[in-house]
Amino acid sequence: MGGGPPTGDLRKLPSVEALAAELDAPHALAVTAARAAIEDRRAELRRGEDGDGDMAARARAALAAAERPSLRRVINASGVIVHTNLGRAPLAAAARDAVARAAEGYCNLELDLSSGRRGARHDHLAALLTELTGAQDGFAVNNCAAAVLLCAAALGGEGGEIVVSRGQLVEIGGSFRIPEVIAQSGARLVEVGTTNRTRLTDYERALGPGTAAILRAHPSNFRTIGFVEEVAIEPLCGLGVPVIDDVGSGVLAEGIAVLAPEPPVQRSVAAGATLVCFSGDKLLGGPQAGVIVGQAEGVARARAHPLARALRIDKLSLAALEATLRLYRDPQRALAELPALAMLVAGEAELGARAELMRALLAAAGIATTPARAGAKVGGGALPLAELDGPVVAIDPGERGADALAAALRAGAPPVIGRIHEGRLLLDPRTLTDAEAALAVGAVVAAHA
Repeated sequence: MGGGPPTGDLRKLPSVEALAAELDAPHALAVTAARAAIEDRRAELRRGEDGDGDMAARARAALAAAERPSLRRVINASGVIVHTNLGRAPLAAAARDAVARAAEGYCNLELDLSSGRRGARHDHLAALLTELTGAQDGFAVNNCAAAVLLCAAALGGEGGEIVVSRGQLVEIGGSFRIPEVIAQSGARLVEVGTTNRTRLTDYERALGPGTAAILRAHPSNFRTIGFVEEVAIEPLCGLGVPVIDDVGSGVLAEGIAVLAPEPPVQRSVAAGATLVCFSGDKLLGGPQAGVIVGQAEGVARARAHPLARALRIDKLSLAALEATLRLYRDPQRALAELPALAMLVAGEAELGARAELMRALLAAAGIATTPARAGAKVGGGALPLAELDGPVVAIDPGERGADALAAALRAGAPPVIGRIHEGRLLLDPRTLTDAEAALAVGAVVAAHA
């Protein structure tokens, strides 16, 4: 006897138009939701599953899913501060306000208000960047990968040689590979040294009439340890050829112990690098952007290159980046108001109080937790070996399993992202505000209902 559902069950399914007519929505959207509900139910019947036969309810659920934005706010309880999959650094209130102002109407993006003539969007950041980094000039593009490509094209395009240590021929997220970037720039790659050890003499031997620049690439999300050697930025800049220094994460803040291993922007500028590239959305704590600072002539060449227009930053990111940079004029204010920096330096008392509050709220809802400690991560390719010890809230998921509980939290409104460790779901207070901690607790309670 053949398997499969009775033919009559399939025939009982409503037509798309009839089901769409029951929905209070524009016709095209209603038809899409109705069709999705019918197809879902038809697939269940063909598998021999019972399921919910209320087609109107299914269609309304499909309609609600279709109307929900794809890009949504999530609650980051993972303990990864600069979480690439979650949009990296959250913006400061000042940056969010700046975005809202720029988005509300028109703005002077490329208008010189004093003369009434056309201006340049780069002018909005130049003075701030020179003030904060000590560079002669600076501007921003779409992201740091774009900044590196633009700098390589500006200095080494049309066949110039760019010298790179073999230990820095890295691949980071999104298959961004240094050799391919140099190839795309039109320059020719010259490798020096070995994977683990490169000396100043290696660079010296590689220099010649065709040398356009030396590129020092930040290793980002990996480290070599043990029998290793690399050349600092100061002796590289002393070789008498232009140096492009990709310092990666964009450390402008000073005096934060955990950031000590990351290369500070100011050091590269002071050493005399022709161009210094860094991210706006990692440890800088701003929006996605790639910042280029350095010597006036080098910056001018990058700004005038045809790629600069293709890679330019948009007005909303520009507004957020300007507001973020303004916070750095007062180091204490930056530390307090930039969420990424505040999370980095959060102390035991603050984290412990937040974790205890979460455990108390969960206990009141009948959900058992265990006090635990775990190492949070900086994330975003920065400080891959660093762990920030602190208290976490550990939830035993019971028979359902940690994966099922994590999936239920991701399906909530808003979604909550924790991390699984040794069969338990961990909620890390380091990447939560007090308000977000309450939302995370609410999501856990709803998932247990």
